[in-house]
Amino acid sequence: MVAIRGCWGRLIAWEAWLAVPLILLLPKGSLRTWLVVAWLLIVLVITLFNLGDVATYLAFGRSFNSYLDVPLARAVFELMVGNIGMSAAILVTLLAMLLLAALFVMLARILMPARPLSVRRLPGSLAAVMMMGSAVLITLELNGQRLVDTARVPMVNTAMFQWQQVTQTHAARQEFTATLADSPIEVQPLPGLADKRVLLTFVESYGAAALEDSRYSDVILPMLDSLQKRLGNQGIQMASGWLESPIRGGQSWLAHATALSGRKVDNQLWYRLMLDSGHGTLVDDFKATGHRTLAVMPAITRAWPEGRAYGFDDIHAAKDLDYAGPPLNWVTMPDQYTLDYTARKLLGDGPVFAQLALISSHAPWTPILPVLEDWSQVGNGRVFDRWENAGEAPDELWQDFEKVRDHYARSVAYAVEVAGRWSERVADDNTLLIILGDHQAAPLITGDDNVAEATFAVPVHVVSADSALLAPWLARGFTPGMRPQTLDQAGEVTQMRELRHWLRADFAQP
Repeated sequence: MVAIRGCWGRLIAWEAWLAVPLILLLPKGSLRTWLVVAWLLIVLVITLFNLGDVATYLAFGRSFNSYLDVPLARAVFELMVGNIGMSAAILVTLLAMLLLAALFVMLARILMPARPLSVRRLPGSLAAVMMMGSAVLITLELNGQRLVDTARVPMVNTAMFQWQQVTQTHAARQEFTATLADSPIEVQPLPGLADKRVLLTFVESYGAAALEDSRYSDVILPMLDSLQKRLGNQGIQMASGWLESPIRGGQSWLAHATALSGRKVDNQLWYRLMLDSGHGTLVDDFKATGHRTLAVMPAITRAWPEGRAYGFDDIHAAKDLDYAGPPLNWVTMPDQYTLDYTARKLLGDGPVFAQLALISSHAPWTPILPVLEDWSQVGNGRVFDRWENAGEAPDELWQDFEKVRDHYARSVAYAVEVAGRWSERVADDNTLLIILGDHQAAPLITGDDNVAEATFAVPVHVVSADSALLAPWLARGFTPGMRPQTLDQAGEVTQMRELRHWLRADFAQP
């Protein structure tokens, strides 16, 4: 009998009761060999599906989708490299491959023993009963009748679930493609922002749990209160609320695409379809208004043709930001450097629309940097040399998840605070600064125990010295200051795709 011991107790896999006796009783020959190979390939594929399901749930809070997620394998490896280093990532990958290989060699030896089974070891009548009984029970199970409470058909269920995902996703792809073609969102100038700087600033992994889970809010909320007081003393006004990100745990570019396009873009395929279609975005809206458009992307270390597809006038990736300091694990440069460089070198004097993607609050959340009070110290980034080897190494830190969560809270607090302090320099009467989270942190960090952790909501802070620029946000339910209402008070959260529609509705008139 083959059984799986899990958190639900002992589970019988009926497929094994059907396949194993059949294979073992067949005489040696090509038929038996081909059946063993086919069975092991099926087991391998189902195992990979299940491992993918665990990984995507821990990372993104959803099930593995073979139609969409296979191309993410490379990104997962690169993220692992950023967190634990190239050598450790290669070692982990090789160990996983060796374990899988050892498992299947062991199964092959069991299913193809050197000597055929004798009648005494496995009577043919017993094997026939096992196969017939399991076939009947599999049929009943698939028709919703479970006679043995601890028995399942996990391989069949996994295969059926993936097939269902493939067919549903393919249909959704066709619908999304048709929508892009048949219902375009026409480019619209925003004369109400014609002479303004609009700075759309994403904070990595800044989600609802950061403000509503006491493990994180005890660190972040006092910082927001202090920031609110500091900005208020300088005549800078703030409004805060929520938007619902399309994703959790990672793939920040999908949140960026959703906000820019006005469409929900929650997977890589939709992202490619949207960009390839020539779909208009906020970039086009602001270009039609007369703005220079700018993307500041310190996490981009390779060619980024997507930036050209968006139509940004200027794109500044990591190599373009003249950073002379050290990388800090996955983080190419601290957010304070990115923001300081943007203010000094990139914004200029005329109207500009800029998308900035901050990265200091990206995993592995070590080291933790302080916000430098004197921005003139930032310079070319060499001031950050002292933190190159500060704090625990990622592979040490990630052995203790309580420490990881503490570092997550402090990293988010740093990123939000430095963005808020930056507004002291840029948030004048002619500037609308929108600071928002891209997505919740992974369920591995936040858990799924309450609404704040399971939701896709992210905080949004709108900052300006011009009260007229904040009025539309307040009218939409945002609250004055840096603290949004609690999710319970806020009620239903608007999807992030509405950001583009809000700006068009509120500022389409001069």
